[in-house]
Amino acid sequence: MRIEDIDFTRCRRGFEETIFEDLNWLGIRWETPVRRQSEHLYDYRKAADQLQMRGLLYPCFCTRQDIQKEIEAAGGAPHGSEGALYPGICRTLTEDERKSRIASGESFAMRLNLNRALHETSGNLEWIDVARGAQKAQPELLGDVVLVRKDIGCSYHLVVVVDDALQQVTRITRGEDLFEATHIHRLLQALLGLPTPEYHHHPLVCDSDGKRLAKRYQAETLQSLRSRGVSSEELRKHLGFQ
Repeated sequence: MRIEDIDFTRCRRGFEETIFEDLNWLGIRWETPVRRQSEHLYDYRKAADQLQMRGLLYPCFCTRQDIQKEIEAAGGAPHGSEGALYPGICRTLTEDERKSRIASGESFAMRLNLNRALHETSGNLEWIDVARGAQKAQPELLGDVVLVRKDIGCSYHLVVVVDDALQQVTRITRGEDLFEATHIHRLLQALLGLPTPEYHHHPLVCDSDGKRLAKRYQAETLQSLRSRGVSSEELRKHLGFQ
């Protein structure tokens, strides 16, 4: 069990309690203590420091507006699963420029220098996907991703890779909307000397119009099913769990 709560603006303990309640209702048990990412920021900072000391991270002072202006001026940019790829505005800053801007108190994130990272790993990385077989990692699909965000000091890509290793996860099952992210995760595993789990990216559950079910679209919840009188036994049978 892992509570991924590093997005402090969106995560609430009340949401966490609902997760436990739902899983308990379904008859699912888990090991304790539960790992909460917000309580282990040191682990992620340690991993980021390791990458930074090897020259694989660089400070990025860009706002979203800065990035959009650069993309428009260039007539567009390649796109990945997270939108337009970062155009590398801050990658070529000199060390003196970086130090000066940091010393002045300018806000910044830390991005992965993808070219240097690929050079360290020779770019020959693979993982096994249950549904698709052997996959060659193509982290260039996501470019110089942010690994240390300005507001929380880490990022999704970094923390899940660290946590998967610390929790000895051997198979990661998640939606196919995260398939491209695995290219970066495989690279980070190689850079940090971490094991590579087996992956299973499953099709998303969608409504009759083809829109994926999600909280943002007010999809039906386990709480609403319970309120309608659906039993956990009925739901487990419907999902093929028994």
